[in-house]
Amino acid sequence: MSYDVVIIGSGPGGYVAAIRCAQVGLKTAIVEKYSSLGGTCLNVGCIPSKALLDSSEHYHNAAHTFKTHGIELKDLKVDLGQMIKRKGDVVKQTVDGINFLMKKNKIDVYTGMGSFVNKNKIKVTAADGKTQEIETKNVIIATGSKPISIPPVPIDKKRIITSTEALNLTEVPKHLIVIGGGVIGLELGSVYSRLGAKVTVVEFLDTLIPAMDRGLGRELQKVLSKQGFEFLFKHKVVGAETKGKEVTVKAENAEGQVVEIKGDYVLVAIGRKAYTEGLNLEAVGVKVDERGRVDVNDHLETSVPGIYAIGDVVKGAMLAHKAEEEGTFVAERLVGQKPHVNYNLIPGVVYTWPEVAAVGYTEEQLKEAGRAYKVGSFPFKASGRARASMDLDGFVKVLADKTTDEILGVHMIGPRAADMIAEAVVAMEFRASAEDVSRMSHAHPTFTESMREACLAATDNRPIHM
Repeated sequence: MSYDVVIIGSGPGGYVAAIRCAQVGLKTAIVEKYSSLGGTCLNVGCIPSKALLDSSEHYHNAAHTFKTHGIELKDLKVDLGQMIKRKGDVVKQTVDGINFLMKKNKIDVYTGMGSFVNKNKIKVTAADGKTQEIETKNVIIATGSKPISIPPVPIDKKRIITSTEALNLTEVPKHLIVIGGGVIGLELGSVYSRLGAKVTVVEFLDTLIPAMDRGLGRELQKVLSKQGFEFLFKHKVVGAETKGKEVTVKAENAEGQVVEIKGDYVLVAIGRKAYTEGLNLEAVGVKVDERGRVDVNDHLETSVPGIYAIGDVVKGAMLAHKAEEEGTFVAERLVGQKPHVNYNLIPGVVYTWPEVAAVGYTEEQLKEAGRAYKVGSFPFKASGRARASMDLDGFVKVLADKTTDEILGVHMIGPRAADMIAEAVVAMEFRASAEDVSRMSHAHPTFTESMREACLAATDNRPIHM
């Protein structure tokens, strides 16, 4: 078979690239190593983790807030097996949807490990060892990433686990030790904390979610502490040992002392790295950088013309929606269109509760660049909608240019922040000022009024409800 484009990897970047390629008239095939389409995100990442987060939040509310709402319950208990089953059902429905979209768009799907024979020929090796070769004019590498491990903490996938195993535990941990204070560790830590686990986060740096605005990290730490999390900052993990059902983690604190933390499960969540194993990149001369990511130019083309790479396998934020944007970008460039991706306006989200979301520049970045800015902030405790739903933690912070009032960054922690951030992205794509947003009518009572109030505060310090 011969194609205009072959995509290796079927995660959000890969399958979106395939659909857009088909939409613009390119004969398209997609190669997936596993039997299930959707990549990490749909199978063992974004979708299943959100399913468990939602289930655990329902339980947490039933246990802690229903009584205040006037709802009495007796004999409340966790059926973890049912939670895991529901999560699996959500994954299956989503994956089935991707299968349907492949058929709808007449995209050929090959199951097996894709590797380069040369720049125009891909070998597909099935699980049983059988191989076939397909010809193509262009290739898009979309093989994603995998969890990073550290030598002192050998992952056994039983007691010392990654996010993949954390999605399928058969019991609620008594004490879950999370190594890493980033998005993945805090989200999965939240799942089990809500279900009754003690959670201790061991973080090498001095803040949570270090890639985001420092104010968000401080507020999230305060909220999660109220929920029962414990935090050990400036601690370097130097070892972990399993004995039966107990795991002991050793960490060196800022004073150089070694402390021991004992638990029954350890989740290693220190980040992810580009996954290019088995692609045989050397056969075609595709270059990778010092961190193993595929080198690409501004058009996402590798060192070999006609071979492109997108998503987690290239530099930038490891986000599903970033990969989708890049997949669309490459597809459209292949037919001569002029797409663009504004990397500064790709939002980041943490799906704890309250949720955390941000887009644009942080205060730290603006200070480092020497750019004059002003700040407007509004707390959710001053929001009528938030009081009605008992979601009083958090705030919306808007950063605007001191002279022009153009919105430069929006950072929020609070209820439905993951959805609310879209308003900020739209405003910033059209280079709106804080005053522009403050003069737009926002339905009352809604959480999004807090965005308007923060913009009012940034414009000339005139929030209405604070």
